[in-house]
Parts: sequence; C-alpha cells; structure tokens
Amino acid sequence: MRQMIQMMYGTVKIFILFTGCTILFYYGIMWINQEYENYHRYDEPQGTAVKVSTVGEEEYKWFDRLKFFYHYGE
Repeated sequence: MRQMIQMMYGTVKIFILFTGCTILFYYGIMWINQEYENYHRYDEPQGTAVKVSTVGEEEYKWFDRLKFFYHYGE
C-alpha cells in the first residue's frame, strides 16, 4: 500500500513538473510572437539607406533572367 502511494506521489510530481514546463514554454513562445508581431520590417528605412535592387529599371527577357539566375545563383 505504501509503495502504491509513493508511486502515485511520484507520478503527480512528474505531471505537475511537465505541466509547469509546458505552460512556461507556451508563454515564452507567446512573448516572442508578440515581440515579432510589433516589429515593422516593411517600413521605409531611416537614415542613409541605399536602394540595392534595380529590378524595375531594366527590362529583362525571361531567357536573360534565366541565364543570370544560373550564372550568379540568385
């Protein structure tokens, strides 16, 4: 009888530990998600930013673009 009570006590301790770690992990993930949700990555850059892409300025044919892709790997 005593062994059964000890086994149930150990099982309850492990269950409480697992539940606590799961809740802690859940709220950690929710906190990280909320931090990145408020991050505006598509805003216009501040300061002395330089435009890197010239995709709209030159007209590429599809074959030239394919050769460019295979040559530079982009």
